[in-house]
Amino acid sequence: MKLFLRVMKALSDPNRVRVLKLLENKALCVCEITEVLGLAQPTVSSHMKILEDAGLVKKVRQGTWMIYSQSDGSESEYAGTMLVTLKNWLNDDNGLQEMLKALPAAACLRVSNLKVKGTENGTD
Repeated sequence: MKLFLRVMKALSDPNRVRVLKLLENKALCVCEITEVLGLAQPTVSSHMKILEDAGLVKKVRQGTWMIYSQSDGSESEYAGTMLVTLKNWLNDDNGLQEMLKALPAAACLRVSNLKVKGTENGTD
C-alpha cells in the first residue's frame, strides 16, 4: 500500500501533474520547469523529489544541470499505470497547452545560461 499512496500523493498536486504532462514531450531541466510553471526553483525541486520518490520521474545530471524525464514506470506498477493513463488525460486543458507553447522560450534560457557559464569558466 505504501507505493500506491506515494504515487497518489505525488499526483494530488496540480503542479506535479502539470510537470508530468510537460515531461511527456521531452526531458527538461529544473530551470525550464520553473520558467513555465512560474514557481520558485526550490519549490520545483521539492515537487521533483516527490515525483522521483513515487517512481514517476527520473533524473540525470548534465554538468550543473539536473535533467528530468518521465520514468518508464518499472519501479512501481502504480506509477507505470498512472503514467500510461495520464497520457490520455488533460490533453485539451488550455492551461497545459499554454505551458507547452512556452517550452521553447524556456529552453532558450537553458541554452543562454550554458553560454554565460561557459564564458565565465573560460570554456567558450
